[in-house]
Amino acid sequence: MNEAGLAPIYLYPVVCHEDETELCAMEMRALFGQDPLAGCVRAAVALPPSRSPFVRGRLRVMLEAAGLDDLAASAARVDLGDGTYKVVFVETDGAVAYEERLAAARRIGGAIRGRADMKRPERLIGLAYAGGRWLLGDYEQAEAAWLTHNKKPHPYSTALGTRVARAVANIAIPRIEGAKAIDPCCGIGTVVIEALSMGIDIVGRDINPLAVRGARANLAHYGMPDVVKLGDLLETEGEGAYDAAVLDLPYNLCSVLLAETRIAMLRAAVRLAPRVAIVTTETIDEELPLAGMAVMDRCVVRKGRFERHVLLCGKYKNL
Repeated sequence: MNEAGLAPIYLYPVVCHEDETELCAMEMRALFGQDPLAGCVRAAVALPPSRSPFVRGRLRVMLEAAGLDDLAASAARVDLGDGTYKVVFVETDGAVAYEERLAAARRIGGAIRGRADMKRPERLIGLAYAGGRWLLGDYEQAEAAWLTHNKKPHPYSTALGTRVARAVANIAIPRIEGAKAIDPCCGIGTVVIEALSMGIDIVGRDINPLAVRGARANLAHYGMPDVVKLGDLLETEGEGAYDAAVLDLPYNLCSVLLAETRIAMLRAAVRLAPRVAIVTTETIDEELPLAGMAVMDRCVVRKGRFERHVLLCGKYKNL
């Protein structure tokens, strides 16, 4: 609870490359129900800050004020006891100049009663300016776990990048508790690895034995369970057996997926799960109705001239 006795509010600072702005916003909508505004998301949803590749931390708002003087006065009533602490400025949209950030952090840090420790504090206290308000509270920095997943022993040139894969997994499965997911064209396991690292219950399938072998080796490399099996999406059983699916439609510069095959894959995916996050390099809007699907949200991810479309889809009756 915060100072007013209300349910806690959290501030999540957000940063992304310009090519992934749309993906970041789509992920924030899935996780928090809103787009990032002025470099942050403020919500009553408590998520680990390391869930998203675009979130840099999580500030649990304890105090807030319109002015720094008022915040300092409130901070003077905070007693952290014998524990050590450090006040860090949590940057959002860059509206506060660097020197002002340092001065504000020193001022608030000096007002709090406790033992300051700049090197090894037991507790991080975050100070932020967002939406015209000064905010103060416990701060947890995000750990970029997805960065370590860039060094897979079995990479593949056309596989999704780890940031994109992690965001797509979050778009498909924003709430982990009790959810079951499937990646029926998992390739070398990029999405599966990101999902497992976030605690998502997911399995992978692929029609290519070499891809399955590579995915299993990648999973073993990170100490993750072997949840990948050889299997054809079109023959995968279990209607409605999963809450969500991630379908990265096969892409190859040397071959083109026929529309009929793609529609069959889309039908199979939505049969397995009512919520499907699709990644495609082609426009498939005309094919979705034929597969009994409709778009709930979408974005484009760019890398130079290359574009991937990310679509969050569901069955018509679920929209």
